[in-house]
Amino acid sequence: MEVQNYKIYVNGTPVFLTNSAGLAALGIKQDKKSHVAPYLGKKKQIRQFIDLLEKNTEVEAVVLFHENVPQLWSDFQACFEPIEAAGGLVLNPSGQLLVFFRRGSWDLPKGKIDPGEKPPEAAVREVQEETGIQNLELGPFIDHTLHTYTMKGKRMLKTTWWYQMRTTDTRLVPQTEEDISLIEWVEPRAWLASVPVLYGSIRDILEKWLHVS
Repeated sequence: MEVQNYKIYVNGTPVFLTNSAGLAALGIKQDKKSHVAPYLGKKKQIRQFIDLLEKNTEVEAVVLFHENVPQLWSDFQACFEPIEAAGGLVLNPSGQLLVFFRRGSWDLPKGKIDPGEKPPEAAVREVQEETGIQNLELGPFIDHTLHTYTMKGKRMLKTTWWYQMRTTDTRLVPQTEEDISLIEWVEPRAWLASVPVLYGSIRDILEKWLHVS
């Protein structure tokens, strides 16, 4: 059986939607900090886990498994309002990665896709707006990340499209109205191994990019 997986961060905790083959590959077992359960086909079960994660920060992982993963994923999505964003992993000629610090964590440039805008266009625009870089060479699509949050009482599911980019620009202008307090170039592997505070979804996309690059 082919492994099928979705990984969504809910309040910083990874939620895996998978099948039995994916469950075996993940190797996550039920214990005090990890919840593993078969999906019984009721959205109420999904909402109960979401409620748990929004209240309990000690949970380290949730796994829901079902042989019809597309249906499980569809039911999960139905519990949220969808929103799409795009961002970039930007490299300079020395192979250094652009990163910045905002709202208590290190991050990468990204933002909401505007109506009528395509993901690559949004990714380039967001990098330009948040970093001050104007000359960007758009590279390959890397992957999506998924995370949830609450806005005005509504639960939102954000899908972010990530692209590799390159630039020869050296002047960086952090977008302070977006709470970016520090922006710099780093050696990606060493930085990722030592960075103290980083969102799980950002760590995931960087690890995937470093693995394939």
